[in-house]
Amino acid sequence: MNTSPAPPPPSRPLVVTADDGLLDDLLRLATAAGVEVDVATDPGSARARWLAAPVVVVGADRATAVTAADLGRRRKVILVGLDLDDAGVWRTAVALGADNVVFLPDAEPWLVDRFADAAEGGGRDGVLVGVVGGRGGAGASVLSAALALTAARSGRRSMLVDLDPLGGGVDLVIGAEDCTGMRWPDLAEARGRLGGAELCDLLPASLGLTVLSWDRGDVLTVPAEAVRSVLAAAQHSCDVVVLDLPRRVEDATEHALARCTSTMLVVPAEVRAVAAAARVAIGLAAAARDVRIVVRGPSPSGLGGTDVAEALGLRLAVEMDAEPRLDERLERGEAPGRSGKGPLAQACESLLLDLLPSARATAA
Repeated sequence: MNTSPAPPPPSRPLVVTADDGLLDDLLRLATAAGVEVDVATDPGSARARWLAAPVVVVGADRATAVTAADLGRRRKVILVGLDLDDAGVWRTAVALGADNVVFLPDAEPWLVDRFADAAEGGGRDGVLVGVVGGRGGAGASVLSAALALTAARSGRRSMLVDLDPLGGGVDLVIGAEDCTGMRWPDLAEARGRLGGAELCDLLPASLGLTVLSWDRGDVLTVPAEAVRSVLAAAQHSCDVVVLDLPRRVEDATEHALARCTSTMLVVPAEVRAVAAAARVAIGLAAAARDVRIVVRGPSPSGLGGTDVAEALGLRLAVEMDAEPRLDERLERGEAPGRSGKGPLAQACESLLLDLLPSARATAA
């Protein structure tokens, strides 16, 4: 007979307010997110749940009292202001230690997302890595696929997302073109909150990797709002999300770049490739917060990775040698980097080691 105690129920979001109107609004938003919340009308009744709740929403009517009660500093505290013109609400937020100050009704969709994040485990945020070619044929799709497969091979939940409609389909790169599941045209009408787990269930999967690519039809664009919804769901449900991005920065690409933890610009070690990449880098700089260079050798003119990085004024992420018989293997449908051996796999392991704190801790 199993006598071990049952695991405790998961903690619920905590709402602290005595304002009946505000409470009604917050309960309605939590219901829209499919989440039950705990409610406290004063700091005393909030104390036992303050630190354990995945997120705490404090009404401005109770913010000063909560601050005075000294319940302890924590992340993911949201202050809901009552008056947009109240300059004092920002001072109150600092004293409270709030991460965000929001006002209703404008922030209703955002609050629904935060409540839904809590239901999915407190709002996990996976690493989002963008990959862009410095010129056509630079190898961005190959690096994207290999990086996502390397992450999946290490046991991380990984997703490969193709945002380049003219790239031929990243599912072809990993041999997943016949796998069943939704493609971008099926998600073009996506709006608002998508469940991360549900999204993964709907997409094709191959080699332990979830893939979102294009079909072979004539749809070449998806609205930025659909990209926004899909990437938010992907980041909340995966440890690593790799984006194969087009060189031209438009609305959907701009949103994706802004969301990326880091963006890798793939540049062959050739003079003309560096000149082309300089123009691509200008567009990236306006939208991406961290752009790094991946240099592909060998160089016919003796250019090294440091030379390329200095010419472009960007940080060198990794320099890799040519992958033996890569084109031949791709034609046979072999996924790049799948074996874990060779320059490509080694470069991907180096990138993940730099991008993922957990990987650095394991290596140490």
